[in-house]
Amino acid sequence: MRRKPLPDDALDATDRKILNVLQEGFPIEPAPFEKAGAELGLSGAELIERILNLREIGAITRFGPFFDAAAMGGAFCLCAMEVPAARFEDVMTLVNAHTEVAHNYERDHRLNMWFVLADMAPEGIDRVADLIEGETGLRVLRFPKLEEFFIGFKVTA
Repeated sequence: MRRKPLPDDALDATDRKILNVLQEGFPIEPAPFEKAGAELGLSGAELIERILNLREIGAITRFGPFFDAAAMGGAFCLCAMEVPAARFEDVMTLVNAHTEVAHNYERDHRLNMWFVLADMAPEGIDRVADLIEGETGLRVLRFPKLEEFFIGFKVTA
């Protein structure tokens, strides 16, 4: 399930506006899609349809909240693996099957798979990393977060 760059014409102006605006936040209220849609000139149903399409074409991988596990007593950990190229797809599928895994990226480096583990209990990090090692037969290097940096990462579509 490696992602390829989208064709230049895959996103129209409305799709780009949705991606840019929704990175700023999403309303928490009884009819959030209606409110967000209205701000974008869409009905709630149209917004939902476009978000589903963005996911289908691979422009986004998920749509949902980002919870700060550490602020709620849990933990985050950056992890890396050295995955043989012939096994990359299979290992990626095994790793991504864990709900605690987020932000899984392929890199052009000896350590070619990088992902974030987030768990509601700090000991959950080692539990999941150990499971992944058992399932893949590959070592999971763990780089626990020592300090929080807010970088305000946003991608302009």
